[in-house]
Amino acid sequence: MSNEIRVWDPLVRIFHWSLVLAFTVAYLSGEEESSVHIYAGYVVLGLISFRLAWGFIGSHHARFKNFIYSPKRLTQYLKSLMAKKPEHYLGHNPAGGYMIVAMLTCLVVVTISGLKVYAIEEGKGLLAANTPTLTIINSSYADSNEYEDDEDDEYESGYKGDKEGEEFWEEIHEISSNLMLLLIFLHVAGVVVSSRLHGENLVKAMFNGKKHNI
Repeated sequence: MSNEIRVWDPLVRIFHWSLVLAFTVAYLSGEEESSVHIYAGYVVLGLISFRLAWGFIGSHHARFKNFIYSPKRLTQYLKSLMAKKPEHYLGHNPAGGYMIVAMLTCLVVVTISGLKVYAIEEGKGLLAANTPTLTIINSSYADSNEYEDDEDDEYESGYKGDKEGEEFWEEIHEISSNLMLLLIFLHVAGVVVSSRLHGENLVKAMFNGKKHNI
């Protein structure tokens, strides 16, 4: 008789693998600044919005209150992990819970900064309504003496301000995206280590939703 029990509901599993795909596409298409990158970013935003809501109204093991433990519990778990005798948790263990919070937070920063850059550069997207856009300088106007003699006018100062805003949000977007990549690496490493020490395939569990009921 199997000692496995269903832990992860279908929506959690669909969310997980959809996010893996969407973030991969968004990251790999980031340098091109193509429509593919933009659409993938919107998918990530939608998935994160769903997961945040599901963390409050979803199934038992999907709820934040059931896997965000105290720092003391986290320390105890890490000590047991270092001793190669980790405590077994049916849902997310304390380290996994904190990692999920870190990744969701990072993805919120990634998507918001991406929306800000899109709004500034293209005047489009969810944040375009309240974001100043880059002003395109007309070539004939730029060549005129009037433009050259009026360096302090409102038009130019606005352009400089928009450009500074664009550079700021681009920097935030790039840093948070690379930080997310680091978190993914740590997450995968944690899954591999936990799978070996617990003697169960945690990757498989995120496909079929089942874990050992020890």
